[in-house]
Amino acid sequence: MGNLICDRKGISMMEVLVSVALISVGVLGLVTLLPSGWRLSGTADMLGRAAAILQSELEANEILIMNENNPVTLTVPDKQVYGSGKGTPQGGDIAYTVHTETADLGGSFRVRVQVTWPNNGVGISESVIVTRQKAFIQ
Repeated sequence: MGNLICDRKGISMMEVLVSVALISVGVLGLVTLLPSGWRLSGTADMLGRAAAILQSELEANEILIMNENNPVTLTVPDKQVYGSGKGTPQGGDIAYTVHTETADLGGSFRVRVQVTWPNNGVGISESVIVTRQKAFIQ
């Protein structure tokens, strides 16, 4: 009775093949997620840069309007801003289009900024209401 099944030690070839198959399915499942992860990572990067450009434009317009000595321009032509923050495109830069609208609300102004980038027609936008303040006169 020395050949009992419970006396055998080690792993059979069938067990090895089953474990290799299960690990292969798991690894292939992870590999299929990589392209969508890269795409979402790129989208998040572009969205984050657009949000920084948007905030910067809103703050710059707000500061200009607060000072009563500065004239308020209601129509501003669209401008190109690069993700690197430089005046000229750097390697791998994306050009963001910044559209600014200012509306006179009678005593205060509404500034709306929209930032778009290639392959995204809608982009992101935000607005702020600004009133002139004597404390900002230089």
